[in-house]
Amino acid sequence: MLRKISLWLVGLVVLACYVVPYGLLADTPSWTGAFLFWTLAGVAVIVLNALATASFKDDDQ
Repeated sequence: MLRKISLWLVGLVVLACYVVPYGLLADTPSWTGAFLFWTLAGVAVIVLNALATASFKDDDQ
């Protein structure tokens, strides 16, 4: 269940990576707002991917 939720949240973050910088922050004169958003979104995707793959088991026996 956690894996499914994590993958859905990754999809939402990826969608937000297009909507927020090119939509909500389009009129911002400085690029730092978009850079900060993309940095935080990148960290969020890394954490969500770690959660999604945490239940994977190593089948070497």
